[in-house]
Amino acid sequence: MGAPLLALVNGRVLGDHGPRDGLAVLVQGERIVAITAADDARVTSAQQHDLHGRLLLPGFIDVQVNGGGGLLFNASPTVETLRGIAAAHRKFGTTGFLPTLITDTAEVMYAALAAVNAAIAEGVPGVLGIHVEGPFLAAARKGIHDAHLFRQPTADDLAALSVGNRGVVMLTLAPERVPLDAIRQLNDAGVIVVAGHTAADYATTRAALDAGVRGFTHLYNAMTPLGSREPGVVGAALDDPHSWCGLIVDGHHVDPVALRIAIAAKARGKSVLVTDAMPPVGADRPDYVLNGHTIVARNGICQSDDGVLAGSALDMASAVRNTVNLLGLPLAEASRMASSYPAAWIGLERRQGQLVAGQRADFAVLDDALVVTQTWVGGVAHEVA
Repeated sequence: MGAPLLALVNGRVLGDHGPRDGLAVLVQGERIVAITAADDARVTSAQQHDLHGRLLLPGFIDVQVNGGGGLLFNASPTVETLRGIAAAHRKFGTTGFLPTLITDTAEVMYAALAAVNAAIAEGVPGVLGIHVEGPFLAAARKGIHDAHLFRQPTADDLAALSVGNRGVVMLTLAPERVPLDAIRQLNDAGVIVVAGHTAADYATTRAALDAGVRGFTHLYNAMTPLGSREPGVVGAALDDPHSWCGLIVDGHHVDPVALRIAIAAKARGKSVLVTDAMPPVGADRPDYVLNGHTIVARNGICQSDDGVLAGSALDMASAVRNTVNLLGLPLAEASRMASSYPAAWIGLERRQGQLVAGQRADFAVLDDALVVTQTWVGGVAHEVA
């Protein structure tokens, strides 16, 4: 006997042009069956869940999550760490994410890959794969990464990233630090190669795009800027119509004007919200240890003692609110930047990221202030305490 039919009713379902009343969402098991009129006969005969007039959005997908709930993936690359990080971000509407490992030793990188594979095998809710950010980066644009651990990829690295992984694999690299043949090999193996922490010029970045680079990690931050005669990495990112750009919309990493310019320059669907979240998200403590240094989140900013940004204290619901309030974008577009656009970036657009029949029943339920009150993952509701 199949799962019972469930109807989510009395909500404002976010459509292409904004919230809509008078609709119900039918769910069976892990999937959306239909978006239909509230008086549909299937709705009246189904088990009903009252949304109490709140907004129903597709669940958020975050491709850059270093930590949360007081946990840092680098510090303990295990299934239990991933379970805790997922739970912390679920409170803020994130139903799918790429746990992100910043620059570390080869042993830690391989352990992180194994942990993600195990988490997916065990069905840890929300884990979609892994984002490996480094160690193939440029010291000149290291940010908070430990440049002593930077290196070029070995044959073992390429094999570990390319073979036998259960979920999505995203890799941030500096194009000038990795041979084009290696980028082609990774791309051909299904790895989503993105550029970041790079001092490359425009020509080098353009060549990397042609070789298979498909996006840019936290646009503007830790990369060569756009200049009048030297377009740099930012110029290559904005000039290329096919690549995606991750944007940290926290009011600290990038000025809102620069963000609006980037969104206007990119083709629709190519600007993606990311958090670059660290352990303070969803935790009582504002501090954490990274590379042997204590980082403290103050006024929403994670910085080292010498003023270097160290990830963020941003959650995805706040990123959506900021996109509406700081950037002036409609809620429907902000929502797509947090759901369907990242799903497309990582190749999961047929499975999740939209409120359409056949997709996973991953939802974020928000009040009028765009604060998450409930999150659904695969048809299962998770209350926000």
